[in-house]
Amino acid sequence: MTTQTVARPDADAVELTVSDAGHGPAFLLLHGGAGPMSVAGFADLLARSHEVRVLAPTHPGFNGTPRPAELSQMRDLATLYVRLLDQLDLTDVTVIGNSIGGWIAAEVALLHSPRVGRLVLVDAVGLRIDAHPIVDFFSLTMDQVAGLSYANPEGFRIDLDAMSEEQKALMASNRATLRTYGGESMADDRLVDRLKQVDVATLVVWGAADRVVPLEHGRAYAEQIPGARLEVVQTAGHLPQLEAPDTLLALVWDFVHDHDRSQS
Repeated sequence: MTTQTVARPDADAVELTVSDAGHGPAFLLLHGGAGPMSVAGFADLLARSHEVRVLAPTHPGFNGTPRPAELSQMRDLATLYVRLLDQLDLTDVTVIGNSIGGWIAAEVALLHSPRVGRLVLVDAVGLRIDAHPIVDFFSLTMDQVAGLSYANPEGFRIDLDAMSEEQKALMASNRATLRTYGGESMADDRLVDRLKQVDVATLVVWGAADRVVPLEHGRAYAEQIPGARLEVVQTAGHLPQLEAPDTLLALVWDFVHDHDRSQS
């Protein structure tokens, strides 16, 4: 892990915790409410299997990191990450986001940074579809969340009795941070219409067994973003990077190859 001090024109700089691995074309990998560990293995797999650089920031407020009060919405995080790309002088970046990370990734694309080349949304929240609502996340226990998040939840359940008080406090803090950024509904009523403005190549990936965010949300993302393609992973739920990392990797890499600007 490294610390990047991200300057902002009208506010104090943000000390951002970032996992930075590999060398080559850049990927920005954005975690969901499960925290940075939910993408750490996939970041390592991507960096090891291909000659690429993978940046995986911890959203401020997660895992005990400081969160400036003015960072309270997904668009705030998107702006922060675009500034990170500017500061590192990265170009043709592939932005990948899971769950709330997908929502943030969509907001990054909507900022129209010339540094962003491609977008991958993996079981992204953010849309309000009344006929197919997102589960009422904050009413559920963590065990119930696990039961809805995976195709095979038994291997991913959390044993709270085995956790230290410090670990429990960190989990509670992460949950509170998630509520701050996403609100109770984990959705933005205006996002679905704004998606028509996304102007980069987009891949939408969805786990067929996702019972947190229904597949209809994936279809809506793919339908609203011009030229987007939807791929459904049959062996995964809400976190394909944990349940089917090799399948997700193959989908991402084929998509990147198909939309390689250097060959156009």
